[in-house]
Amino acid sequence: MFIDLQFHSTYSDGYLTPTQLVKFMARQRVRVASLTDHNTVGGLNEFRQTCRQYKIKPIVGLELYVKLNNQRFGILWFNFDDKSPELHNILRDSQTRRRNQVRTILKKLFDQGFKIDVNGILDKYNHYVPINQVVDDIYAPSYNRKKIKRELGVSNPRGGEIIMRYFKNTDIGILRESYISINRILKLRKKIGGQIILNHPGKHHQLKRDFLEKLKKLGFDGIELLSPHHSIAAVMYIQFISRELDFINTGGSDFHRFEGGPFTIQNSWQYFKIDSRYLRKAYKVIG
Repeated sequence: MFIDLQFHSTYSDGYLTPTQLVKFMARQRVRVASLTDHNTVGGLNEFRQTCRQYKIKPIVGLELYVKLNNQRFGILWFNFDDKSPELHNILRDSQTRRRNQVRTILKKLFDQGFKIDVNGILDKYNHYVPINQVVDDIYAPSYNRKKIKRELGVSNPRGGEIIMRYFKNTDIGILRESYISINRILKLRKKIGGQIILNHPGKHHQLKRDFLEKLKKLGFDGIELLSPHHSIAAVMYIQFISRELDFINTGGSDFHRFEGGPFTIQNSWQYFKIDSRYLRKAYKVIG
């Protein structure tokens, strides 16, 4: 059975609305899906409603950036009570901190000569401020495009190059995620339920046994196994360690957009499919 337990909508850094995503998932014959926007549950009601129309089982989901002492990593959280006031307070705080960071960098770029309406850009995003789409906003005016191309020395800069030059630059500012204490999340999980899953650990080389054992002791339920960010070596190791530590395995496409341009492959579902039969104890998440 095809499933997808990680993708993003216009409520965070995706380019499709929850409704458009469900229609796309239905075309891929997905039967169970979870919208896991960053630091917001704002799109869940629309997502659930549309899933019912297309006979897809919706799973409540969320992606968060968390910290444990000096370690920072991502998690997926499934099947929690998304109406929890305490959860919404945590999410609003993280959204505000990120908005303030982005505002500071945009003001510095304005001072450096970019044509930027700082408030106009930020007002477009009511939840998580997506840096990929903020870059689109900056790049849109022809004056800014010429300036960026000149300063980067390339005729067709990619989004990642622009982010590194202007949002990961110590002379301008380092945009960091709004990290939340994992102990705070685990404490709330006791009240509102759900499963906590380590998110695509192979992407950031977070597959050391001692780290995974630490997460198990803290109460983590599983690890994302199938991800376009994972090599086959990472997949094989996650299968092994999941049996050793009795972890649930999940899988997701991390879908954000159709890439556009003259490229044959436009999205991860053209080469990467998540079949539930390969996911250890996935039934604990998808029912």
